[in-house]
Amino acid sequence: MPVLVITGTGTEVGKTVATAAVAATARAAGRSVAVLKAAQTGVGPDEPGDAQEVARLAGAVTAAEVARYPEPLAPGTAARRAGRAPVHPEEVAEAAAKLATDHDLVLVEGAGGLLVRFDAAGGTLADAAELLGAPVLVVASAGLGTLNTTELTARELRSRGLGLSGVVIGSWPQHPDLASRCNLADLPDVAGAPLLGALPAGAGALAPPAFRSSAPHWLAPALDGTWDVEAFRKREAP
Repeated sequence: MPVLVITGTGTEVGKTVATAAVAATARAAGRSVAVLKAAQTGVGPDEPGDAQEVARLAGAVTAAEVARYPEPLAPGTAARRAGRAPVHPEEVAEAAAKLATDHDLVLVEGAGGLLVRFDAAGGTLADAAELLGAPVLVVASAGLGTLNTTELTARELRSRGLGLSGVVIGSWPQHPDLASRCNLADLPDVAGAPLLGALPAGAGALAPPAFRSSAPHWLAPALDGTWDVEAFRKREAP
């Protein structure tokens, strides 16, 4: 099944922009793409959510959501406070499988980190990935603190027998500090998986045509891009 689950190590790590970059790069390689937001929180009924933002940046991408809730909270909490039915992992898996029948690639974007709860039973994005048998791409921050959250995420994936495709740095600073530079070597070590890209800070603010033409240069060949991790390390390492 052509599904890739995309999670962050937490909130505000650049997950949606990274998802857009993966989508744009796949489209540039000639693949049809759908993006599924498992649970959209913090937006009103008529406001664009993360899936729509991916489509805006990446182009002709099918954008879909399983559910959305108005308050910017964990999905389970947001559903409870809104008095609405929660999202269950089975629903996420079913929606992704349906999209996979007529798309070359389906990107399932989570909300926050891997174990953010969808429902009162403790269902998570990890459970949806298990049901799908899909690999997971982890989007991490660049600087101090990222090694711990990345390793915890990778350990959870391994404990469940889930495949970790690799790690993408969601926002690489224009002037990286020492910790960020050192993390270029340490992130793949703690994750036990390759570093597959680094998006420049502010990438999401680019005009869509510029974003689409640039995205393949931010991602490694494993994600259909041209980014050279060794050349990047050599240029940026301390």
